[in-house]
Amino acid sequence: MDNTTEVTEFVLVGLSDDPEVQILLFLTFSLIYLLTLVGNLGMTERILLDSRLHTPMYLFLSQLSLVDFGYSSAVTPKVTAGFLTGDKTISYEACATQFFFFVAFITVESFLLAAMAYDRCAAVCKPLHYTAAMTTKACARLLTGCCFCGFLNACVHTGNVFRLSFCGCHVVNHFFCDAPPLLALSCSDSYVSEMVIFFVVGFNDLFSILVIFISYLFIFITILRMRSSEGRQKAFSTCASHLTAVSIFYGTVIFMYLQPSSSHSMGTDKMASVFYTMVIPMLNPLVYSLRNKEVKGAFKTAVGKAKSSIGFVF
Repeated sequence: MDNTTEVTEFVLVGLSDDPEVQILLFLTFSLIYLLTLVGNLGMTERILLDSRLHTPMYLFLSQLSLVDFGYSSAVTPKVTAGFLTGDKTISYEACATQFFFFVAFITVESFLLAAMAYDRCAAVCKPLHYTAAMTTKACARLLTGCCFCGFLNACVHTGNVFRLSFCGCHVVNHFFCDAPPLLALSCSDSYVSEMVIFFVVGFNDLFSILVIFISYLFIFITILRMRSSEGRQKAFSTCASHLTAVSIFYGTVIFMYLQPSSSHSMGTDKMASVFYTMVIPMLNPLVYSLRNKEVKGAFKTAVGKAKSSIGFVF
């Protein structure tokens, strides 16, 4: 940082100053976070403990659940604590840390969704070669690549944003430390930083969306060639959950980050941010479990064992 008189903390404006609304938001966000925690960690636990789910698709799904829990945890606890205590301040270092982990996890999710699309393409288009193509080593390489790109991307964006000077107003018009409100707050020229964000996010999203598009193009061609209606239905059912998650995730990210700063409305951005930082991580376990017989079966087995244990105790 160039100026030693720059701010050492930020004040997060949040979503509302009305005490009654804050109580309502605290209860709502606490419930959402609880469901996110139970849903994602429960999904991971079931996949790890049930040997029937030890396949590449469920390995990716367990990692997706951990990533969803990760980027929700980077934001939600601080927001809900602010509603409860009224303390909206966050130190410069904590702001940078929150931003880093949020960007890291959300980028990992972006590449992970692309890897899952490739996995589905291999399973539907080349079922006889699937086990040979998607070995444990191949899955580990894909997951390592997703994590490496995610944390590298976080380093780039964190350095890019926090190299700027924040020497005037330190009130962030948002409920967490995100790029658009921080860029708007900077007292130095943020044009280069905006361009870096635009091109890096654009490249990451374009690459991931291209992989997903090509994968599903091959999937749909393969499905159309299937003679069995049951086979078509099974293939569509397998891909529907992933397509739903992809549409929700990329639609929100593109809306947030691939528009010029002059087009940003902070009110609209806040609502979109609530959706992708809190709602999407809560929805993903539901989207995948409700449409997946194996996952539903694993949860039913777990519930049955829990009931039996309780009955045995009493």
